[in-house]
Amino acid sequence: MAASATQKLRLDGKVALVTGGGAGIGRAASLRMAELGASVVIADIVPERCSEVAERIKALGGAALPIATDVMDTDQVRDAVNRADRQFGRLDILVNNAGGVAYKPFLDQSERSWRRHIDINLVSMLAATHAAAPIIARDGRGGSIVNVATIEAMRAGPNVAVYAACKAAMVSFTKSMALELSRDTIRVNCIAPDHTVTPGGRGNRSGPVDESKWRVPTPEEDDRMRRVIPLLREGNAEECGDLIAFLSSDLASYITGAIIPIDGGTSAAMGWVRGSKGQWTQMEGQRPDR
Repeated sequence: MAASATQKLRLDGKVALVTGGGAGIGRAASLRMAELGASVVIADIVPERCSEVAERIKALGGAALPIATDVMDTDQVRDAVNRADRQFGRLDILVNNAGGVAYKPFLDQSERSWRRHIDINLVSMLAATHAAAPIIARDGRGGSIVNVATIEAMRAGPNVAVYAACKAAMVSFTKSMALELSRDTIRVNCIAPDHTVTPGGRGNRSGPVDESKWRVPTPEEDDRMRRVIPLLREGNAEECGDLIAFLSSDLASYITGAIIPIDGGTSAAMGWVRGSKGQWTQMEGQRPDR
């Protein structure tokens, strides 16, 4: 009898490692996969965030291993992967979520800034994939790698040029790995969020996640945001976590090499925005009646 959709979505017995798993999209993915039965390794630079997510997972009856990890140190990345293997004896899912960006024109950025962007957004993914893929492949079960990019990987990124370039490389790497790792039945996919509510985006860049201290957008900021998002709101980290869990499950068993926008339609809009009367236009104020 064929497995039901509910059964295929379950991740019982599987082990997932999530970089940047202590906050935002990584935290949401960690919690959702735990709810679906996976044991989760949370690798995050902020120890308190690692511990908080691990405690939540244990409260759900799941297994979790928090590992304070600076993904800009490739030795620490490899150590996190190896500790996951020692703790659970296997690894089935890798989520390359850790990243960061500073908003600044490229010509105002220092070389140190370029290199930090490259290390955290690109090199960390290479190191984690290089360390994790042989373990995922080891017993012939196969598994899943999900990379977290951005829609700026597929369009211009003024003031975030190096970050966007790193994420474009992530998209290309995803496709190449989907081919190279297919012989080991490892599926490799990429999600591309846009406006998503996260602690970092609300000013909570360090320390424990505390929504009570998040910056609240002004009505003007909220209006500008709604005009560029067809679904009229920012996304939330849980929606990204749901997509990551789906791509890691057997419901996505024939999906590999895919780049999936999760952006409320902004990439489909391609420059179209809502005018002040709610109608679509390519430039607000383009005509007197708009």
